[in-house]
Amino acid sequence: MIKVVLDCYGGDYSPRANLEGGVNALNADGNLALVLTGNKEEINNILSEFTFDKSRIEIIDAKDVISCDDMPTEAIRKKSDSSMVKAYEALNNGADALVSIGSTGALLAGSVLKVGRIRGVSRPALVPTLPTVTGGEVVLLDAGANADCKPQNLFHFALMGSVYATEVLNIKNPRVALLSNGTEDTKGNELTKQVHTALKNCPTINFVGNVEGREILSGNYDVVVTDGFSGNIALKSMEGIAGAVFTTLKASVAQSFKSKIGALLMKKSLKQVKDTLDYNKKGGAVFLGVRKVVVKSHGAAKASAITAAILQAKKACENNIIDQIKSKIEQTPAPDFGENS
Repeated sequence: MIKVVLDCYGGDYSPRANLEGGVNALNADGNLALVLTGNKEEINNILSEFTFDKSRIEIIDAKDVISCDDMPTEAIRKKSDSSMVKAYEALNNGADALVSIGSTGALLAGSVLKVGRIRGVSRPALVPTLPTVTGGEVVLLDAGANADCKPQNLFHFALMGSVYATEVLNIKNPRVALLSNGTEDTKGNELTKQVHTALKNCPTINFVGNVEGREILSGNYDVVVTDGFSGNIALKSMEGIAGAVFTTLKASVAQSFKSKIGALLMKKSLKQVKDTLDYNKKGGAVFLGVRKVVVKSHGAAKASAITAAILQAKKACENNIIDQIKSKIEQTPAPDFGENS
């Protein structure tokens, strides 16, 4: 039985969406147990509306909530009765994984302070799984945990991303690319040029060269490596473009009767496109590089996205992702990047 801790507060639709997503995950997988952290009375009131196996749920009372306005590190240290800190306590007391919809900064701080890094990992990374236009998946790392990176950080990101794609996404020999401003080997800043050389010479990584931002979702890559500053911009740019396209389509459809008829005929196809590009259906962003499985779901996540994040965390545990990363890091020491490492 895999035990996943679910922080029930912090998201836009918490706690109802979190609890509905948790119940749906329980009903979908009989080998799953949940530990819920948050206001026990409110949680019980909402759970009374659902049907599920109550023997597989434990509730830990927590009266406080860490908000996005709180200073992340300070909140983790001082808000001891918050749902997120209680979730970390449960994780350290025997649970296998943690899923939260709360403050990203606090979750990352808590993962480092309360759980700790895997030995040999220079920096953990936030790793969302994105849908590609060919119906496949690509992982992007780092997507926001480390704004400033050194060459060895990106080298470790490539190792961890390759392991995750292999073990969790079932991609054999995943194609690893480095985000740059051109596909030529000579393109990029000093950081990417150093990492490019290191990855090119690494026998345990299937490095296929540089990739431009417009090609991330092409389906030609399985792992895209970058620093957290560039990765976060790339991720949010893709979110914004997708939203802008569908907003423009809606406005265009409303302009004439013929457009409305055409949209009605294409409704099924348009919904299929929207579903294909909805990365929330892939689960959350895994925080790779710490000693337990931690998954961050989108703050605006609804029940279906939370269910996906819980099942994603369970699968990562079942595939021993932490031990696999440990092994990969031990087998592939980072090159000496000199004073820039």
